[in-house]
Amino acid sequence: MERKKTKGRQKIPMKKIENKDSMFATFTKRREGLYKKSSELATECNVDIGIMMISPTGKPHSFFHPTVDAVISRFQNPNMQLGESTNLEANFARNEVNQLKTRLEELDVIEDIAIAKKNSYEQMEETRQKGWWESTEQLNPDEVFIFETWLNETSSNLHHRLNQLEIEASSLMRYESFGV
Repeated sequence: MERKKTKGRQKIPMKKIENKDSMFATFTKRREGLYKKSSELATECNVDIGIMMISPTGKPHSFFHPTVDAVISRFQNPNMQLGESTNLEANFARNEVNQLKTRLEELDVIEDIAIAKKNSYEQMEETRQKGWWESTEQLNPDEVFIFETWLNETSSNLHHRLNQLEIEASSLMRYESFGV
């Protein structure tokens, strides 16, 4: 069995980051990761969660799910049932988060489709700019199909335009033959 040629994922030693820019970048990335994991935990396990922190620049950051009031009430008295208004707020917040997540997933799919289309159009544009004689040998079967479809469509459009021009020309000749 062959050994890996790369070091792979390495464990980062836990020590204070001295470089300010690196520290700010690390804080931002870790904070976002913490928020994401907290959100997943709240969704998957249906828990109330609250996180508060102060950034290296002194700016406060927090994450609460479903609401600040619900988390603080539960923290102060874990056995207490939430009040009706707090419970309604918490349920509303959970529903809103679920709807937003669903919409985000839909938008991610739409974005992926748009990126794929954009890449396909860019590739077709590159093919057109190269000239068909330079690039057709390098196309895979899907690209050949797309190129052939484009050629057929272009040919059809040209024939249609030529027919329109012929009709206009014959109408103009008939019009002139009447001496008008």
